[in-house]
Amino acid sequence: MAETENKDLVRAYVETVLNHGDLNALADFFAADCIDHTAPGGALLGRAGIGALLAATLAAFSDVRVTIEDLVAEGDTVASRLTLKGRHTGEFMGMAATGAEINTLQISIDRIADGRIVEHWGLTDQSALLQQLGGGVS
Repeated sequence: MAETENKDLVRAYVETVLNHGDLNALADFFAADCIDHTAPGGALLGRAGIGALLAATLAAFSDVRVTIEDLVAEGDTVASRLTLKGRHTGEFMGMAATGAEINTLQISIDRIADGRIVEHWGLTDQSALLQQLGGGVS
């Protein structure tokens, strides 16, 4: 039963925060002292750090749409394979907006306790993303 609830939490997070950009809802999905282990520059501590990273990402890519391709839960852990699509309309990793359409893959693993994400690991296909933005090697 907990596995189903954990998957539902991840689904709701993707829809509410990522697809609708509702950063005010972060408290519904992340523990106050959560850790993002794969944030640029090292682990981000707390909901505020994750919120700042998400705000920058959502500002860089307008009309972002995240689709859950696969969602697997075991115990307190949910793994997801996501497709991210959008348009590069703001600064990202020091790169000025290109207007390019992006379509990239992300793998995420979330550990959940007491109905909130307490740890997050994520891997985005940065090589494909940078190629689409014109900064990668073709």
